[in-house]
Amino acid sequence: MESHQEKILVVDDEASIRRILETRLSMIGYDVVTAGDGEEALDTFRKVEPDLVVLDVMMPKLDGYGVCQELRKESDVPIIMLTALADVADRITGLELGADDYMAKPFSPKELESRIRSVLRRRSYRTSTAVISSLGVIEVDDLKIDTNKRQVYKTGVRIRLTGVEYSLLELLMSHSGKSFSRGEILQQVWGYNAGQHADTRVVDVHISRLRGKLEDDPENPELIITARGAGYLFQRIIEPKHEL
Repeated sequence: MESHQEKILVVDDEASIRRILETRLSMIGYDVVTAGDGEEALDTFRKVEPDLVVLDVMMPKLDGYGVCQELRKESDVPIIMLTALADVADRITGLELGADDYMAKPFSPKELESRIRSVLRRRSYRTSTAVISSLGVIEVDDLKIDTNKRQVYKTGVRIRLTGVEYSLLELLMSHSGKSFSRGEILQQVWGYNAGQHADTRVVDVHISRLRGKLEDDPENPELIITARGAGYLFQRIIEPKHEL
């Protein structure tokens, strides 16, 4: 049995799913709390301050999209969304609202457990890349990235990034000029295995969100560039600093 201290909030209006996930996640050491609708989810979140939220989309009172929007106003807590919606656009809406990952229903509890481990491992992970960790602060045009605090500033104003957005930015910046395929990004940022099936649009949505927060003109990016047929790359030269 693995030993974990992390607390997980499971939000789903189906009692059977809540029971299954609470039982399975508790058995591998997580502290699990549950909620049956969107309003209860927000109340519970503020009371228990979980380390990760598993969030269903279709719920009464306030759906998962609404919950995700509210959570992102006050927290960068990792969110994995569960969706039974068949339309691809509906499935990625949660990502556009700030979710870290999504799984389609019906889902494999074992696969969800793997995704949770990957997200929480990334949340506690601090880059081991010598170049990045030794710099302290990186300046790129009007951006400043404090690699120790994992914080980003644009023209002196802090930009709120989710954990996955920061990890994605850090990966690209630490290898400026090198292109990464979507599959490579899924492995290094999301922690997926090479043979694991994953929707690469997850990467595209997060790149789009990152550009929206960092680029002066997200439609014509100058920092995070699409490498045709290859993936994405960061094309600016970084300047190391010692303090903000």
